[in-house]
Amino acid sequence: MSLKVLVVGAGATGGYFGGRLAQAAQRGHTNIEVTFLVRPKRAEILKKTGLMIESPQDSFSLPVRTVQHTELKWEYDLVLLACKAYDLESAILSVYPAIGPDTLILPILNGLAHFDRLDAEFGVRRILGGCCHLNGTLTNAGAVKLLSDLHGITFGLRVGNAVHAGAALDQLQTAFKQTPVRVQYSETVLQAIWEKYTFLAAFAAMTCLMRAAVGDIMTAADGETLMLRLLAECEAAAKHAGYPLRASVIDHSKKMLTDKNSALTASMLRDLESGGKTESNHIINDMRLRAIAAGSDATLLSIAWVHFQAREARLARERKTTAGNQALL
Repeated sequence: MSLKVLVVGAGATGGYFGGRLAQAAQRGHTNIEVTFLVRPKRAEILKKTGLMIESPQDSFSLPVRTVQHTELKWEYDLVLLACKAYDLESAILSVYPAIGPDTLILPILNGLAHFDRLDAEFGVRRILGGCCHLNGTLTNAGAVKLLSDLHGITFGLRVGNAVHAGAALDQLQTAFKQTPVRVQYSETVLQAIWEKYTFLAAFAAMTCLMRAAVGDIMTAADGETLMLRLLAECEAAAKHAGYPLRASVIDHSKKMLTDKNSALTASMLRDLESGGKTESNHIINDMRLRAIAAGSDATLLSIAWVHFQAREARLARERKTTAGNQALL
């Protein structure tokens, strides 16, 4: 029996994971049927060029099935929600017509705040647990480009999920095993989500604050000290929530975040420097609030959050000034 999957978004994340599933299906390696929910402009690009993926393993373009929200019907078994956190509300509105009585939703957004919102909107029985590890971007030509060999997805059941959810995830795991994606069906998926979130919050906060890569920060006299303090603030929040980080994960995070030769920056920094929207509220502020709730020091997370708020205020002021000057011309 085929599993009909609706991928919300064909950007770097949705485009890559959905594209790999679609590629496996077109090769006859899996019976999953993949459809991408996209906006008209993206639909036109995909119609002309196909879904283009550039990765260290291979580069290819393949035709994919697309749909717009006005065309959605109750025909999907699983919705793979791969939007940015700041697009969550619009994604919820767009996907509503596709949510049938037994439709499941697998969010692979960064962080944790979206679970409460999705549970409230659709019910916890539908909302599965998931996260992904991907270092990629969408090029000006519309191609999904991996910037490293990092491309994994983890998912699993949450307490209260529907009875049929396990079988759907079994099918999804089987399908991903036919692709280069590193897949893990986890019995402790919330632990995996917290471990990724803890690393990401520290990584994004520090690289955005310093406007620099990890290796650049490590050249500063107190760079390593501040980086590890940020990580400790996030670790305290995870422990308070009941998901203390495993020693091996802490060691790996410290190694990644203090690598003197690392040119890695968070995608949030790229968004920040391009003048675009960021997930700072969903990642930095949410982690800050969780650290405060834990009774832990959240000084560096608070500084990072002020940094983002001040940046937004400045952009708003400059837009207002520009609009006023144009009105005077």
